[in-house]
Amino acid sequence: MHIENFKTFADLVETESFSRSAKLNGVTQSAVSQQLRAMERHFKVLIVDRSQKQFRLTREGQKLYESGREMLYLYEKLNSELQEMKKIISGTIHLSTIYSIGLHELPPYIKTFLQEFPAVNVRVEYRRANQVYEDILHNSMDLGLVAYPAKHKQLEIIPFSEDKMVLAVSPEHPLAQKTTVTLADLAGQKLVGFESDIPTRKATDQAFKAAGVDLTPVMEFDNVETVKRAVEINAGIAILPYATVATEESQGLLKIVGLKGDPISRPLALIHRKGRVLTPALKKFIKLMSGVSSDAESPVETTKEKVEA
Repeated sequence: MHIENFKTFADLVETESFSRSAKLNGVTQSAVSQQLRAMERHFKVLIVDRSQKQFRLTREGQKLYESGREMLYLYEKLNSELQEMKKIISGTIHLSTIYSIGLHELPPYIKTFLQEFPAVNVRVEYRRANQVYEDILHNSMDLGLVAYPAKHKQLEIIPFSEDKMVLAVSPEHPLAQKTTVTLADLAGQKLVGFESDIPTRKATDQAFKAAGVDLTPVMEFDNVETVKRAVEINAGIAILPYATVATEESQGLLKIVGLKGDPISRPLALIHRKGRVLTPALKKFIKLMSGVSSDAESPVETTKEKVEA
């Protein structure tokens, strides 16, 4: 029985999906099924209750999963400690990020990191916010980058920055002549925004509600780049992080107007699953982005949890 068998099995339990476990481990679905049957033959127990429509472990299967996770944790911890003893900073870091952070906040950090640690590969996946949380909880990515981080018992949250939110309008829009406005000045305006389930949209909706301001949503998108394109053609106004519109302002494509009163800020954070062994490369990357040292390891987690609504 190889350590890879326990890794594939743990991924199967945590994702409850043969296809996702196969993808995470670079094998076929058939190979995952064969490994599961091989483990059942080896330990002479039934691991998965096949009489149930939904994926469910037997009592023996749950015990095997919990002990297997502990072995995986110790194995990964040993690898990390050996790398640290040899002063090796290498390997691959997998990042899952929302579009706005990945496109506008992350690049300078990656550039600096790779200049200092050229032996490390950094791979970036651009995802919706809910998918970033799923990637981290399912251990398919090392680190997630999100705005307005949501607390979860299985997640470690490490703040690294805070965005200033501004009003973005077309240069042809009447508000483009203003240098600052209040939220009340925006009453009745056509709003181009993120889709309603995206954390940044929820936060701006709450700000307008608190100010007693009603706007008319005319377009909704799942990423900041499409929102900006709609504002450029004067389809409406948008409340966006300054970092995401600075380039368009310098090119004359958008006009940025400051917001008076209580500032609207957008907290940004790194997330990783509690109990995950942080390699030397991950520790260096986290310290670069947040200034926080991540030497302490969290205790291994074995309870499956879904992302809280």
